[in-house]
Amino acid sequence: MAVPSLSVGLSLAVAFGIGVIIGMEREQSDSAGIFAGSRTFPLFALYGGLVYTFFPDGFALALLAIALPLTVAYSGKVYLEGDLGLTTLVAALITVVLGAMTVHSERAMIAAIVVTGVMVVLLTAKSRIHTIAESIGEDERRASVKFIVVVLIVLPLLPDRSMDLLLGLNPRYVWLMVVFVSGLSFGAYVLGKTIGPQRGLVLTGVLGGFVSSTATAVSMAERTRAAPTLYHVTAFSAVIASVVMFPRALVEVAVINPSLLPLVIIPLGAMTVAGAVIGAIVYWRIEIDHDVDTTLKNPFHLRTALVFGAVFAAVLLVSEYANAYLGVSGVYGTAFISGLADVDAITLTLSTLAADGEITREVATTGIVIAAVANTAVKAGITWVLGTRQLGQVVTAVLGTVAIIGILITVFL
Repeated sequence: MAVPSLSVGLSLAVAFGIGVIIGMEREQSDSAGIFAGSRTFPLFALYGGLVYTFFPDGFALALLAIALPLTVAYSGKVYLEGDLGLTTLVAALITVVLGAMTVHSERAMIAAIVVTGVMVVLLTAKSRIHTIAESIGEDERRASVKFIVVVLIVLPLLPDRSMDLLLGLNPRYVWLMVVFVSGLSFGAYVLGKTIGPQRGLVLTGVLGGFVSSTATAVSMAERTRAAPTLYHVTAFSAVIASVVMFPRALVEVAVINPSLLPLVIIPLGAMTVAGAVIGAIVYWRIEIDHDVDTTLKNPFHLRTALVFGAVFAAVLLVSEYANAYLGVSGVYGTAFISGLADVDAITLTLSTLAADGEITREVATTGIVIAAVANTAVKAGITWVLGTRQLGQVVTAVLGTVAIIGILITVFL
């Protein structure tokens, strides 16, 4: 039933507006005219709103009733144009539902408006989405599909409780963290594909850092080995990729334990700013006319997800036992060792332990900074081992300064 504070007239006006917005977009698309456009979509939205206002119990039947003529119209479009695209048909049915949502409740109306915005963006970006899909190879598409299918099947089936067989771990929570971290990386990967190969030096480092800062450091070191004169360019990209690791950790903390964010944001925020400022100085000293691109690899691989899940579970268990038997020093030791390989796992772990009250927020903050510093040192080491001396010197100087700033702020925090 509609919320009393919302008048039917206002709700139907919003429904009409939603239909107009979607209809105008469809009018300009290849599917317009012969099927549905700027006049028909507002009617779809009003239909949904009116039916739900006066006959809420019959809305499902009404939706089926409108689906039948839509199917007939769609068949006619296919016959006349040979176009098998279902986009406009699906958009029409969703518009009916959105119209009903505007009169359901105030919260549903807000949701309908948000969904409309997302829907219009999705419809408008047809060519861009197709370009992105075509830029992803067949192997990557298969890997992504497999990953998504496994997530959709496995996540609901996993028990949402601590299990003695798994030493007290909650399997659904562990897998949820896998999905979360993979989603962050995949978002940056898709953005990189959207922007294209000519995304520039700054975005190369930023996107590479969100997908995998370690992989970016390795890539830049190898490119410098092949072309030593590019060490300023590759150093900048490696530094930015490493610095982006800090905001990524802040995003993870904000999602898992928002109450920890005000503490963690001070040292990690300072490290981010310091790295960005020094990186900018390095950038402005670059006198080379071309950029160096790094190939972004699809993070949606089942093997990668399983490995991260195992690492996260191990770090979570070790941190709990280290805290129980060794106290704070055990947590810090675990953070350092874990940080040498991966910052995500220990960031999620310490955020979780702080949220559960097993460690203090101050201990969690220090542990996350220790892990970040350890991982930063690894990035610098990679540039020395796989790159050149000039690259190693520049990266070590910048990241060393960033690490010292983080340590000092944490000590006096």
